[in-house]
Amino acid sequence: MTHRVVALGASNLLRGLAAVVAAARDTWGPGVEVLAAGGHGRSYGRRSTFLARGIPGILECGIWDELERLPPAPTRALITDVGNDILYGRSPAQVLAWVGEAVDRLQRHTRDIVATDLPLASIRRLSNVKFLAVRTVLFPASRVTVEQAQEAAAAVDEGMVALAAARGLRLQHLREEWYGFDPIHIRASLWPTAWGEILMGPDADRVPGRSTRREWLRLYRTRPERRWMFGREQVTPQRGTALAGGGVLRMY
Repeated sequence: MTHRVVALGASNLLRGLAAVVAAARDTWGPGVEVLAAGGHGRSYGRRSTFLARGIPGILECGIWDELERLPPAPTRALITDVGNDILYGRSPAQVLAWVGEAVDRLQRHTRDIVATDLPLASIRRLSNVKFLAVRTVLFPASRVTVEQAQEAAAAVDEGMVALAAARGLRLQHLREEWYGFDPIHIRASLWPTAWGEILMGPDADRVPGRSTRREWLRLYRTRPERRWMFGREQVTPQRGTALAGGGVLRMY
Protein backbone atom coordinates (compact mmCIF):
# COMPACT_ATOMS: atom_id res chain seq x y z
CA MET A 1 0.00 0.00 0.00
CA THR A 2 1.27 3.47 -0.89
CA HIS A 3 1.97 5.76 2.04
CA ARG A 4 1.73 9.50 1.61
CA VAL A 5 3.44 12.47 3.28
CA VAL A 6 1.99 15.96 2.93
CA ALA A 7 4.51 18.59 4.03
CA LEU A 8 3.75 22.30 4.41
CA GLY A 9 6.40 24.89 5.21
CA ALA A 10 8.85 27.44 3.88
CA SER A 11 12.64 27.61 3.57
CA ASN A 12 13.39 25.07 6.30
CA LEU A 13 11.17 22.55 4.56
CA LEU A 14 12.71 23.25 1.15
CA ARG A 15 16.26 22.97 2.50
CA GLY A 16 15.47 19.79 4.41
CA LEU A 17 13.09 18.18 1.92
CA ALA A 18 15.58 15.49 0.92
CA ALA A 19 15.87 14.51 4.60
CA VAL A 20 12.06 14.31 4.85
CA VAL A 21 11.98 12.06 1.78
CA ALA A 22 14.79 9.88 3.17
CA ALA A 23 13.00 9.47 6.51
CA ALA A 24 9.71 8.63 4.80
CA ARG A 25 11.38 6.17 2.45
CA ASP A 26 13.20 4.43 5.32
CA THR A 27 9.92 4.11 7.20
CA TRP A 28 7.37 3.26 4.52
CA GLY A 29 9.47 1.93 1.68
CA PRO A 30 10.49 3.13 -1.79
CA GLY A 31 6.91 3.60 -2.95
CA VAL A 32 6.24 6.53 -0.62
CA GLU A 33 4.55 9.57 -2.15
CA VAL A 34 5.47 13.07 -0.97
CA LEU A 35 3.41 16.20 -1.65
CA ALA A 36 5.20 19.36 -0.54
CA ALA A 37 4.42 23.07 -0.44
CA GLY A 38 7.55 24.94 0.63
CA GLY A 39 9.92 27.64 -0.52
CA HIS A 40 11.96 30.56 0.72
CA GLY A 41 9.80 33.22 2.33
CA ARG A 42 6.62 31.17 1.91
CA SER A 43 3.47 32.57 3.49
CA TYR A 44 0.55 30.43 4.57
CA GLY A 45 -2.06 32.87 3.37
CA ARG A 46 -0.68 35.29 0.79
CA ARG A 47 1.47 35.32 -2.33
CA SER A 48 5.08 36.09 -1.39
CA THR A 49 8.21 37.11 -3.25
CA PHE A 50 11.82 36.05 -2.74
CA LEU A 51 14.30 37.78 -5.02
CA ALA A 52 12.78 37.49 -8.52
CA ARG A 53 10.45 34.60 -7.67
CA GLY A 54 6.84 34.87 -6.55
CA ILE A 55 4.87 31.96 -5.12
CA PRO A 56 1.27 31.57 -3.95
CA GLY A 57 0.39 31.22 -0.31
CA ILE A 58 0.17 27.65 0.93
CA LEU A 59 -3.61 27.91 1.29
CA GLU A 60 -3.80 29.19 -2.30
CA CYS A 61 -1.64 26.55 -3.99
CA GLY A 62 -2.65 23.42 -5.89
CA ILE A 63 -1.79 20.87 -3.21
CA TRP A 64 -5.36 20.93 -1.93
CA ASP A 65 -6.95 20.15 -5.30
CA GLU A 66 -4.41 17.37 -5.77
CA LEU A 67 -5.32 15.81 -2.41
CA GLU A 68 -8.96 15.78 -3.51
CA ARG A 69 -8.05 14.07 -6.79
CA LEU A 70 -5.75 11.40 -5.39
CA PRO A 71 -7.14 8.12 -4.08
CA PRO A 72 -7.18 7.74 -0.28
CA ALA A 73 -3.94 6.49 1.27
CA PRO A 74 -2.38 6.29 4.75
CA THR A 75 -1.11 9.84 5.20
CA ARG A 76 1.09 11.73 7.62
CA ALA A 77 1.01 15.52 7.35
CA LEU A 78 3.56 18.07 8.53
CA ILE A 79 2.85 21.72 9.34
CA THR A 80 6.13 23.60 9.70
CA ASP A 81 7.68 27.08 9.35
CA VAL A 82 4.66 28.85 10.82
CA GLY A 83 6.61 31.98 11.81
CA ASN A 84 7.35 33.47 8.39
CA ASP A 85 4.16 35.51 8.29
CA ILE A 86 5.25 37.40 11.40
CA LEU A 87 7.97 39.06 9.31
CA TYR A 88 5.32 40.10 6.79
CA GLY A 89 3.59 42.00 9.59
CA ARG A 90 0.72 39.56 10.06
CA SER A 91 -0.77 39.43 13.53
CA PRO A 92 -0.48 36.25 15.62
CA ALA A 93 -4.26 35.86 15.33
CA GLN A 94 -4.03 35.92 11.52
CA VAL A 95 -1.11 33.47 11.45
CA LEU A 96 -2.95 31.04 13.71
CA ALA A 97 -6.15 31.40 11.68
CA TRP A 98 -4.28 30.40 8.52
CA VAL A 99 -2.64 27.45 10.24
CA GLY A 100 -6.04 26.43 11.61
CA GLU A 101 -7.47 26.47 8.08
CA ALA A 102 -4.61 24.24 6.92
CA VAL A 103 -5.43 21.83 9.74
CA ASP A 104 -9.11 21.82 8.73
CA ARG A 105 -8.21 20.90 5.16
CA LEU A 106 -5.68 18.24 6.15
CA GLN A 107 -8.09 16.59 8.56
CA ARG A 108 -10.40 15.81 5.65
CA HIS A 109 -7.71 13.35 4.57
CA THR A 110 -5.87 12.30 7.73
CA ARG A 111 -5.88 12.64 11.51
CA ASP A 112 -2.14 11.95 11.61
CA ILE A 113 -0.76 15.50 11.66
CA VAL A 114 2.48 16.80 13.10
CA ALA A 115 2.95 20.52 13.76
CA THR A 116 6.15 22.20 14.84
CA ASP A 117 6.41 25.03 17.31
CA LEU A 118 8.74 28.02 16.84
CA PRO A 119 12.47 28.06 17.71
CA LEU A 120 11.85 30.52 20.54
CA ALA A 121 15.23 30.06 22.21
CA SER A 122 17.00 31.14 19.00
CA ILE A 123 14.55 33.95 18.37
CA ARG A 124 14.95 35.30 21.90
CA ARG A 125 18.73 35.39 21.48
CA LEU A 126 18.53 37.52 18.34
CA SER A 127 20.46 40.76 18.51
CA ASN A 128 19.10 43.72 16.62
CA VAL A 129 22.05 43.56 14.21
CA LYS A 130 21.52 39.88 13.37
CA PHE A 131 17.76 40.36 13.11
CA LEU A 132 18.17 43.24 10.67
CA ALA A 133 20.56 41.16 8.57
CA VAL A 134 18.08 38.26 8.37
CA ARG A 135 15.15 40.59 7.70
CA THR A 136 17.02 42.48 4.97
CA VAL A 137 18.02 39.32 3.10
CA LEU A 138 14.83 37.29 3.44
CA PHE A 139 12.11 39.91 3.97
CA PRO A 140 13.48 43.15 2.45
CA ALA A 141 10.13 44.97 2.49
CA SER A 142 9.48 44.19 6.17
CA ARG A 143 9.64 46.89 8.81
CA VAL A 144 8.93 44.61 11.78
CA THR A 145 11.32 45.27 14.67
CA VAL A 146 13.14 42.58 16.61
CA GLU A 147 11.03 43.32 19.68
CA GLN A 148 7.79 43.01 17.67
CA ALA A 149 8.99 39.76 16.09
CA GLN A 150 9.94 38.24 19.44
CA GLU A 151 6.63 39.21 21.02
CA ALA A 152 4.62 37.87 18.08
CA ALA A 153 6.66 34.64 17.97
CA ALA A 154 5.89 33.96 21.62
CA ALA A 155 2.17 34.52 20.96
CA VAL A 156 2.16 32.25 17.90
CA ASP A 157 4.08 29.57 19.80
CA GLU A 158 1.54 29.68 22.62
CA GLY A 159 -1.24 29.47 20.06
CA MET A 160 0.32 26.45 18.39
CA VAL A 161 0.40 24.62 21.73
CA ALA A 162 -3.30 25.35 22.23
CA LEU A 163 -4.18 24.44 18.63
CA ALA A 164 -2.36 21.13 18.83
CA ALA A 165 -4.11 20.22 22.07
CA ALA A 166 -7.54 21.21 20.76
CA ARG A 167 -7.21 19.47 17.39
CA GLY A 168 -5.31 16.33 18.37
CA LEU A 169 -2.05 17.16 16.60
CA ARG A 170 1.39 15.93 17.64
CA LEU A 171 3.33 19.07 18.48
CA GLN A 172 7.05 18.69 17.78
CA HIS A 173 9.42 20.92 19.71
CA LEU A 174 12.19 22.46 17.62
CA ARG A 175 15.26 21.75 19.71
CA GLU A 176 17.64 24.60 20.50
CA GLU A 177 20.68 22.50 19.55
CA TRP A 178 19.39 22.16 15.98
CA TYR A 179 20.23 25.85 15.37
CA GLY A 180 23.57 27.62 15.15
CA PHE A 181 24.57 31.08 13.98
CA ASP A 182 21.50 31.15 11.72
CA PRO A 183 18.64 31.52 14.21
CA ILE A 184 15.79 30.35 11.97
CA HIS A 185 17.24 27.57 9.81
CA ILE A 186 18.11 24.10 11.06
CA ARG A 187 21.82 23.37 10.60
CA ALA A 188 22.48 21.34 7.45
CA SER A 189 24.56 18.77 9.34
CA LEU A 190 21.51 18.00 11.51
CA TRP A 191 18.87 17.73 8.78
CA PRO A 192 18.63 13.90 8.99
CA THR A 193 18.37 13.98 12.79
CA ALA A 194 15.96 16.89 13.00
CA TRP A 195 13.64 15.95 10.14
CA GLY A 196 13.70 12.30 11.17
CA GLU A 197 12.42 13.32 14.59
CA ILE A 198 9.90 15.79 13.22
CA LEU A 199 8.44 13.20 10.86
CA MET A 200 8.70 10.10 13.03
CA GLY A 201 8.73 11.45 16.59
CA PRO A 202 11.43 11.55 19.28
CA ASP A 203 11.10 7.84 20.01
CA ALA A 204 11.91 6.71 16.47
CA ASP A 205 14.16 3.65 16.46
CA ARG A 206 16.97 5.24 14.50
CA VAL A 207 18.14 8.25 12.56
CA PRO A 208 17.16 7.82 8.89
CA GLY A 209 19.77 7.50 6.20
CA ARG A 210 21.01 10.54 4.37
CA SER A 211 19.96 11.34 0.84
CA THR A 212 22.62 11.88 -1.78
CA ARG A 213 23.87 15.30 -2.75
CA ARG A 214 22.43 14.71 -6.22
CA GLU A 215 18.97 13.99 -4.80
CA TRP A 216 19.14 17.01 -2.49
CA LEU A 217 19.95 19.28 -5.42
CA ARG A 218 17.22 17.77 -7.57
CA LEU A 219 14.58 18.27 -4.88
CA TYR A 220 15.81 21.75 -4.03
CA ARG A 221 15.59 22.79 -7.67
CA THR A 222 12.23 21.16 -8.43
CA ARG A 223 9.81 23.70 -9.82
CA PRO A 224 6.52 24.09 -7.96
CA GLU A 225 3.28 23.78 -9.84
CA ARG A 226 2.91 27.56 -9.99
CA ARG A 227 5.31 30.46 -9.58
CA TRP A 228 6.18 33.84 -11.07
CA MET A 229 9.70 34.68 -12.29
CA PHE A 230 10.32 38.38 -12.91
CA GLY A 231 6.55 38.81 -12.94
CA ARG A 232 5.86 36.12 -15.56
CA GLU A 233 3.75 33.17 -14.47
CA GLN A 234 5.17 29.67 -14.92
CA VAL A 235 2.95 26.59 -14.57
CA THR A 236 4.55 23.16 -14.20
CA PRO A 237 2.09 20.24 -14.06
CA GLN A 238 2.96 17.89 -11.19
CA ARG A 239 2.78 14.39 -12.62
CA GLY A 240 5.08 13.02 -9.94
CA THR A 241 8.88 13.18 -10.02
CA ALA A 242 10.27 9.66 -9.54
CA LEU A 243 13.40 9.74 -7.38
CA ALA A 244 16.40 7.50 -7.99
CA GLY A 245 16.45 6.32 -4.37
CA GLY A 246 12.72 5.57 -4.41
CA GLY A 247 9.63 7.64 -3.85
CA VAL A 248 7.64 10.19 -5.83
CA LEU A 249 7.54 13.95 -5.26
CA ARG A 250 4.93 16.53 -6.21
CA MET A 251 5.83 20.15 -5.46
CA TYR A 252 3.32 23.00 -5.03
